[in-house]
Amino acid sequence: MRKKNKKYYFSVEGETEKWYFEWLQKTINLVPESLHTVKFDCQIQKDPLKRVKGLVVMEKTEITHIFDRESEQVVHLKQFETTLDRMKEAENLGKSIKYSLGYSNFSFELWIVLHKADCNSSLSHRRQYLPFINRAYSEDFENLDEYKHETNFKRILNKLTIGDAGLAVRRSKSIMQANHANGYVLHQYKGYKYNTENPSLSIWEIVDKILYESGLCVKKNLKLPDMGH
Repeated sequence: MRKKNKKYYFSVEGETEKWYFEWLQKTINLVPESLHTVKFDCQIQKDPLKRVKGLVVMEKTEITHIFDRESEQVVHLKQFETTLDRMKEAENLGKSIKYSLGYSNFSFELWIVLHKADCNSSLSHRRQYLPFINRAYSEDFENLDEYKHETNFKRILNKLTIGDAGLAVRRSKSIMQANHANGYVLHQYKGYKYNTENPSLSIWEIVDKILYESGLCVKKNLKLPDMGH
């Protein structure tokens, strides 16, 4: 019996994020136990409002914006809030769009590390993720630009399994639970919730949803963790 197709929408800041979701789509669709095939409509677009203006939808649609909270410097705080402003504006265009927040604090590299290892340290600069990446993936990149080169990044993706994605979700949940236990405030702006402390992230929420709706977080033979569903 042919599987039905389920579509998910994203806007992402850069190529590594897009390559990751292309990997996730392909990997889910290769798993025989998945309940349906998935199709990710994923575009590199830093402005959520522009993303929605170019989208034709006939029913209620959720889009997840994947981006970084790069630091607590004024310029980055302004960029973060401006992005949230544009997400809210996009929801008000009358297209039945719901925009969800998929942030990483400091950066998407945190999410990549969590597929292979814990990363609970508070860092002072995004380049400090490099040693974690090198250890987690048995690499020796000299800098983040080398790591982000298409050939190198896709080699890292080829080391991942769907089970690793499940582990990244579990580790992310543990980070956010620890933040709550430590009394860190879950801030709200325009209805979007986030921690200002690092590490923190919400990108795991959409991946958790996709795995759950695909029936992949309960398949014991896939060696996925219990993700709370």
